[in-house]
Amino acid sequence: MSLPSQFKEENYENILIYHYVEELVSDFSNYSIENFSDDDITLTELPFLLRIRFVDKSTQKDLVRLFNVSDGYTAKLLRRFEDKGFITRHEDPENRRRKIVRLTDKGCKKTDEILDYINTWEELRRANLSDDEFKTLKKLLFKLLSDD
Repeated sequence: MSLPSQFKEENYENILIYHYVEELVSDFSNYSIENFSDDDITLTELPFLLRIRFVDKSTQKDLVRLFNVSDGYTAKLLRRFEDKGFITRHEDPENRRRKIVRLTDKGCKKTDEILDYINTWEELRRANLSDDEFKTLKKLLFKLLSDD
């Protein structure tokens, strides 16, 4: 990954977290453009399917809020996932008007493929880090994003 010229080791503490995140997102995007090819799901849809996998009770409204997209777009995307056999929608017993979205076995297999792809990119990015440094990075990122 080649960093912009303003990224220098002697000033790394002065660089905003935003810029580090921006560079990582850009690097993943470039990696994806070069390496990701799937007839069943696009790069834009990928975060939705992964979020459904890792959240216990995901609803259409939750996805709308999280990704800041319209109800219509999300409904259309969920219908596409249903048609592909990746998800099912079930009535929420606590609120019959809400539908809980869950992955099917096929959806789990698809997200396993996606996670393998993401893990490959992550391994490339962490090549300069020891196992302890990588664990520390993840611990610090978790801490940074935690509400506590």
